[in-house]
Amino acid sequence: MGEVQQVRQWLAEHPDWSRWRLSRELAALWNWRNGAGQLKDMAARTLLLKLEQRGWIELPPRRTIPTNRMRHKQVPRPALSAPQALVTEPLRALLPLGISECSHADRAPGQRALFDAFLYQHHYLSHRSSVGENLQYLVRDAQARPLACVLFGAAAWQCASRDCYIGWGSSVRAQHLHLIANNTRFLILPWVRVAHLASHVLGRIARRLSRDWQAKYGHPIYLLETFVQSDRFWGTAYRAANWVRVGQTKGRTRQDRPDGTWHQTALKDVYLYPLQRRFRQYLQGQTAPAHNL
Repeated sequence: MGEVQQVRQWLAEHPDWSRWRLSRELAALWNWRNGAGQLKDMAARTLLLKLEQRGWIELPPRRTIPTNRMRHKQVPRPALSAPQALVTEPLRALLPLGISECSHADRAPGQRALFDAFLYQHHYLSHRSSVGENLQYLVRDAQARPLACVLFGAAAWQCASRDCYIGWGSSVRAQHLHLIANNTRFLILPWVRVAHLASHVLGRIARRLSRDWQAKYGHPIYLLETFVQSDRFWGTAYRAANWVRVGQTKGRTRQDRPDGTWHQTALKDVYLYPLQRRFRQYLQGQTAPAHNL
């Protein structure tokens, strides 16, 4: 709780600062920067909001009301040209797969729209938009038929089994959490029924993801995580791709309150996949890699 006390004292010293300035100054104070040297003020803002939600600090009143861009976002419509005929060939007949990273809407507008539409319509959690650091992969077969969509985004702020597996404390986690990516969506399109496809796709993307992240955001990724709802899925694809189940969530929402109330959610199995043999040392800040991935 030393970091919380530090934040409390720092807030008391600057009662006239806005939330925007507090986020910027905190990121500068803790030297939270991305690989390009830019302040990670949104990460600092997220931390401050989480501390306030838990009743540990009190932020100044908002000076502006944030707009909800999701409220006005159009529901994506699947492209009419997207084939939906059954795909049942063996995996070897579909190779080589084409895996396109399509998070840059200006570089691949058609692929990005198709990616969003598929997830919105066919993933059980649906999907409207991605915020923060993220990579989006659209997978096609050798005939260019869409097969799968895979989305990676920011890691969960706190996860007891993951944090125990890594062996880091709260202050180190706050500094290095950006070096973990969360597989928040994985969709094999419902008309695609190909044995071993899911684990093959996970393996292919794991081999390139850190390089892609480095190219887009200026820093590598050392560990992948995902949360598999245990009453719906067995996690077979992740286990087949050598992801490690390290525990289970507690079934509580992010909106836990300081008065002890919380909302029950589905239990999820926690799977991890290290991208570096020395991932623990890197995430704990004990050593830096000799070169970027």
